[in-house]
Amino acid sequence: MAEAMAQNLLQDNQLNRTSFHFQPQRNWLNDPNAPMYYKGFYHLFYQHNPLAPDFSKIMIWGHSVSQDMVNWIQLEPALSPSEPFDINSCWSGSATILPDGRPVILYTGLDDNNKQQVTVVAEPKDVSDPLLREWVKPKYNPVMVPPSNVPFNCFRDPTTAWQGQDGKWRVLIGAKEKDTEKGMAILYRSDDFVQWTKYTVPLLESEGTGMWECPDFFPVSVTGKEGVDTSVNNATVRHVVKASFGGNDCYVIGKYSSENEEFSADYEFTNTSADLRYDYGKFYASKAFFDSVKNRRINWGWVIETDSKEDDFKKGWAGLMSLPREMWLDTNGKKLIQWPIEEINNLRTKSVSLDCYEFETGSTFEISGITAAQADVEVTFNLPFLDDYPEILDADQVDDATLFDHDNSDGCVYGPFGLLALATNDLSEQTAIFFKVIRRGNGYAVVMGSSEKRSSLRDNIKKSSHGTFLDIDPRHEKISLRCLIDHSIIESYGAGGKSVITSRVYPKLAIGEAAKLYVFNDGEKGVIMTSLEAWSMRNAQINSNPTY
Repeated sequence: MAEAMAQNLLQDNQLNRTSFHFQPQRNWLNDPNAPMYYKGFYHLFYQHNPLAPDFSKIMIWGHSVSQDMVNWIQLEPALSPSEPFDINSCWSGSATILPDGRPVILYTGLDDNNKQQVTVVAEPKDVSDPLLREWVKPKYNPVMVPPSNVPFNCFRDPTTAWQGQDGKWRVLIGAKEKDTEKGMAILYRSDDFVQWTKYTVPLLESEGTGMWECPDFFPVSVTGKEGVDTSVNNATVRHVVKASFGGNDCYVIGKYSSENEEFSADYEFTNTSADLRYDYGKFYASKAFFDSVKNRRINWGWVIETDSKEDDFKKGWAGLMSLPREMWLDTNGKKLIQWPIEEINNLRTKSVSLDCYEFETGSTFEISGITAAQADVEVTFNLPFLDDYPEILDADQVDDATLFDHDNSDGCVYGPFGLLALATNDLSEQTAIFFKVIRRGNGYAVVMGSSEKRSSLRDNIKKSSHGTFLDIDPRHEKISLRCLIDHSIIESYGAGGKSVITSRVYPKLAIGEAAKLYVFNDGEKGVIMTSLEAWSMRNAQINSNPTY
């Protein structure tokens, strides 16, 4: 009897576990590390505490492999503390594929000297092993230590290395200047990947941001979606610098010259809502890599838990990865587009579709016939007679917090309208992913938001409102949304991936078959849903049969 009760309790605590997002079977996960493709397998390493579902004083590198980045096999840990230079933890890092095809990892070790953060090289023990099960740490480590103007605990997370035209290797380390809040990406160079020399000035720095964690640096093609190798640098590409700070992954786009080590950014980091972000919800410490098989740049981010630490221990796990996202430069050259990799579509099963349905003010329509707790939904909206409503609210009249609030529609002729995901029949639980249209100057702006305020009847859960502006003109473009719903996470892609919002929610009642999905319009005028297609999603096979 006691065993049965314990099993039922365990099952109850797994109701919010995801079915097609990457996570270990148990315990803690945070930053994605060193994603790469090698000899037929995609590799994903990650920060992991194998003993408990919380961040630990001693962290290791978990390791899983896949042939499609959807279904994963868990392998032995790749890196664990073992030497004086990493005895207190193996923290985040990146992988670089050398010209001869060998992979090399650079990671952050916490050493035996007051847990100073140093950079460590690791190499595969057997390069013929496609699973890369074992890694060795050469005795010449560490290869980089904090410079004198950087605190001993603010020097971490090396990027993938790249080669300049002179053949030298370059890499960036995230850091913060001592006694200031200036964040920076410190540039190091090497002829042999062993001896590294700090360049005279950081590649990029910004006042007021604090520590730059998990920096990233890579080129993007100025034409088309095709990704390019990290070392490519010519007139056909621009470069992206990403830094994680203030709980967000922010990025700038600019031009990079390896001849004089200058990165000329189109704008600066401000540590405000003006910064471009990969994701306007719960998404952090991301890591991108170049997939040479399909010539694309893929990015993963860590999605945190927003329930309580006590809840995490009841579940036995904490933390998961976003879906892998393909990234490329928008046609306007001003920002990145993100979209789930095409392999995710292989999980789609039963589908429903609707065309040209008008939603009057205050209307709600259930999308039935799919598993609403585990679904992929694509919907488009059209706004008739937009120019006939001069009373539409001007953006200058209201702050962002009000615009991003689903329950506040003052002055908006259009919106909020969109989807209610993980909802109950009576809508006492719901997560709204919505749009509003407001005036901006002589034109219009589209607000995209996600509200978690009514996502759960449970207490001790952080329930936030997220939002941003979509870079589209609703007079000439339809408003589109794709939502991937997976029990306790909703990834929402607006306007074909121009903006993304990830929400973490923990329904109490809207779980399993009790979860519902609705299209809604709470605006003062009707909107036309021009198309909707929704699919039930199969379970992915994720680390269910560890090999150790």
